Amino acid sequence: MKSTLSKAVTLLSLIAIIACQENKEEAGPNTLSEIEMEEGWTLLFDGKTTDGWHLYNAGDVPSAWIVTENGELYCKPDTFEVVHGDLLTDKSYSNFEMKFNWKISEAGNSGVFINVQEDEAYPTAWTTGPEYQLLDNLGIHAEYLHDSTHWAGCLYGFQKNLNTVIAKPAGEWNESMIKQENGRVQFWLNGVKTADQDLTGKEWKEKVANSNFKTFEAFGAATSGHIALQDWAKGVSFQNLKIREL
Repeated sequence: MKSTLSKAVTLLSLIAIIACQENKEEAGPNTLSEIEMEEGWTLLFDGKTTDGWHLYNAGDVPSAWIVTENGELYCKPDTFEVVHGDLLTDKSYSNFEMKFNWKISEAGNSGVFINVQEDEAYPTAWTTGPEYQLLDNLGIHAEYLHDSTHWAGCLYGFQKNLNTVIAKPAGEWNESMIKQENGRVQFWLNGVKTADQDLTGKEWKEKVANSNFKTFEAFGAATSGHIALQDWAKGVSFQNLKIREL
């Protein structure tokens, strides 16, 4: 009898442990797992509000960025009754890891900017901040893809993907990560490393000087600043925006 009872207790304990483990692994969107909290991750988006964000050079005003009922941060491309513009973190970041999920509309084109300097002297976020490219590779017109530095996951305009990677089609979630440490920037798309660039060296300065951004004197010059989500003509959604300062 004791043996049977002991086995039952052991079995129940194992079931409880497995259930707890599954709960950790199956955390819902826009939440942090226990492991992430222990590792120092914080949420940039809570799935309910745009707290912690504002419109570039406009502040906290009604904008094309909304939170949907299912917890997506969505930029509506077809609305004219509110202000359009890039959505900026209130806080600036220097050394960090950021991970996020994104899905793009058909033929959509968007991006995530880092090291953005917010100032009225700079009309848009992209005049100062390098971009992680978000794109519907399958739906965009073929001519756009002739430049391989335009593909999803690229350091836009500067570096084609370091490794072969498949971006999910329009309407499906992609997983991305950005890491910056002491001026070295690295990108990942769906678990594949796509970019690696030192923003402090001579090579980077030469790349900027020979690029379409050469007329913007502050472009790519900083290694700290705001993070921005691009509002660019087509719909784009974000979820699970998380950051860890290094």
